Amino acid sequence: MNIIIAGAGKVGFNLAKTLCVGHNITIIDKDSEALHCIQESLDILPLQGDIEDSRTYQSFVDKNIDLFIAVTNVDNANLISTLMADSVLNIDRKFVRLQNHFFGDSEVKNKLNIDRMIFPTKLASKTIASLLDYPKANNVKFFKYTNYRLISVRVSKEIEPMKIISKRVNLVGIERKKDFFIPQESQEIQSDDLVYFFGLDKDIRIICAELEPKSASEIQRCVVFGADDLGVAISRELLDTGREVKLIEKDVGLCQIADEQLKGKALVINSKYGMSNIYEDEGLDNADIFIAATNNDEYNIIKCLEAQERGINKVVAINNEMEYYNLMHSLGIIVARGPKTSAYNTIMEHISSIGVIIEKSFCGARATVFMRKIFPGSKLIDKKIKHLKVTKSLIFYMRKENLYSVNEKIISQEGDLIIAFCTIAERAKVKQWIYEL
Repeated sequence: MNIIIAGAGKVGFNLAKTLCVGHNITIIDKDSEALHCIQESLDILPLQGDIEDSRTYQSFVDKNIDLFIAVTNVDNANLISTLMADSVLNIDRKFVRLQNHFFGDSEVKNKLNIDRMIFPTKLASKTIASLLDYPKANNVKFFKYTNYRLISVRVSKEIEPMKIISKRVNLVGIERKKDFFIPQESQEIQSDDLVYFFGLDKDIRIICAELEPKSASEIQRCVVFGADDLGVAISRELLDTGREVKLIEKDVGLCQIADEQLKGKALVINSKYGMSNIYEDEGLDNADIFIAATNNDEYNIIKCLEAQERGINKVVAINNEMEYYNLMHSLGIIVARGPKTSAYNTIMEHISSIGVIIEKSFCGARATVFMRKIFPGSKLIDKKIKHLKVTKSLIFYMRKENLYSVNEKIISQEGDLIIAFCTIAERAKVKQWIYEL
């Protein structure tokens, strides 16, 4: 594909790095230094220019642009760039990253013919909010075509090695001592494993309660550390679900802004003079969940460790830099994608998914799940589906919300869902198989 990326920041760079394999990538930005750094490390075309100026795109008028992605930090620049590019070029799809979620409630998307609006701050805050309904879980993923969930849970250190025997829940991934693998049928889980289950939430809840008996069965009292845009967005999501929220911030100005934006519904606490007495004075020790939501991963880790020492069992750190992902996991901290990593992963999932196939990454992008729906009129109806022989993947088909292992040829029916869980090492092989069925 011919892809233009407007914005050479962290999200733009990571998208270019991933997409430059097999695609023609042009990245546009005013910052010549950022473009120079990208050119040194990636085989792409850097173009210095103003993304809001239609003249910037004149050199591409003879090309069909398959995808235009606007990912700067400025909403107006992203929206105007799509308008200017579309006025000059023939563009098939347009993706736009936006901070202000009210754009999603307007007619802007339709008027500018934008295919996808990505709201990374809202995505990150929604991820945190999803944990409220699953108190034992580390992460929850939802899917368009089924009520099944992909839920991860940290196994208690007091649990002896055991096998999961269930007809309703499938063990589809294990992260153990920084290594991730797809388990085989006879695989035992061990204490401190991070395990991934695929099933209906009511069935997964039962197993999660057995594997993590000490954590709270209900989350009501929430502490959020960091009152920038993300911290406020997370607090708002928690308040909207009726939870009690205490928001901590050392910057007095941000405290005042947060209090105004949250309309006094959260207790905003200034930590300018340190955290030593706040836990006792404000009763933070009794929190059911602690969320470190600054844009500094090291600071988030430190604050989560402090919360753990105070006896808070469920601690969550916003992860902005992927290099800190493994460290957070090893320290028993629940990892939630920050706005930039949410933007990157969501855009990649939209690019990889088509109308009948959904692709989502999990476990820090070390694993992937593919889903292919067999719609009415599909060429796959009544067709034999040949099993793909892979050692680091699990392949299922779902029929009427029942899941079956694909270990032999099956005759597919309308409404079936073909599902594959694979490691990143086998992703290309599994992707080719499911697309070519």
